[in-house]
Order: sequence, then structure tokens, then C-alpha cells
Amino acid sequence: MDAKEFWAALKERGLNLFAGVPDSTFQEAYNVMVADPDIRYVPAVREDVALGIASATYFTGGLGGVIMQNSGVGNLVNPLMSFNLMYKIPAFLVVGWRGYGGPPNDAPEHWIMGAKTTEFFDLMEVPYEILEPDNLEPTLDRLLTAIKERSVPGALLVRAGVIT
Repeated sequence: MDAKEFWAALKERGLNLFAGVPDSTFQEAYNVMVADPDIRYVPAVREDVALGIASATYFTGGLGGVIMQNSGVGNLVNPLMSFNLMYKIPAFLVVGWRGYGGPPNDAPEHWIMGAKTTEFFDLMEVPYEILEPDNLEPTLDRLLTAIKERSVPGALLVRAGVIT
């Protein structure tokens, strides 16, 4: 799917503030986001900092987003559990899924996290959806419904090559 189409669908759903750490999994999508005058992007040094920035949007009546790589999920465990989940503060996580499919699909340092990414979200009871090239609209709507109904963060998992 085209990166402009991806961001347009998010903006149509009220997502226009993102914080995060760049990820090569969706480099073109990242470049399009940064260049879009309708999206405010705040660079962060770590994923937990990005989550804090995105979470602040909740207090102004909106939903903020985090853009990150799945290796950064480890940096989110404590803030997700002790802040967002405890106090029911939603956020929209766009997570580049490095290591998906294991060898030989990515570099070895991503294989274990790639295999365990969904298990982390299951363990924390954070809803997630897997983006496919042909399911953008229904996937976003399901995830946003889960985020809204439960008032929790949710993650959109994006494999390399899905957004171009």
C-alpha cells in the first residue's frame, strides 16, 4: 500500500500527532509522515519517551500515536503497564515488525523479538492488528474500536514491504 494512503487513512480517523523513533521497516512511510504538514511529529530518543508524548494527547481529547520498531517494545513494558494500562490512557502504536518470519527474512538480531512480538502484546493485554496490503481500512477500524472500547493503547504491526 502507498504511504500517502496509509497516513491519509490515519488522519481521517483523527490521528495527526506522532512521536517516535525511526524504523527502516517503513522508511518511506516515515519520510511521508515527516513531510506531511497535517501531521505533527515529535522525534524521541526512546520509545518510552515517545509513548509519554503521545499519551499527552489523551488529556486534550485526542489520540496520539507512536511510531517505532518492535525491538523498542521492551522499552515500553513498564510505562504501558504502570501508566497507560493502569490509568486507561490510550495511544496508537505503529510498530515495524522486524524479524517477522525468522531466518532468513531479516538480520539475526531481530529473529527472537520478531517471533515474540505478538506474545508481548498478548501478555500485556494490549490489542493489536497486523496490517496487510489489502486490509487497511477494516484493520484500522477494528484496532481503533478496541482502543476506544477498552481505553488502552493498541498496536498496528507492520511488516517490511507492506507500506511503500
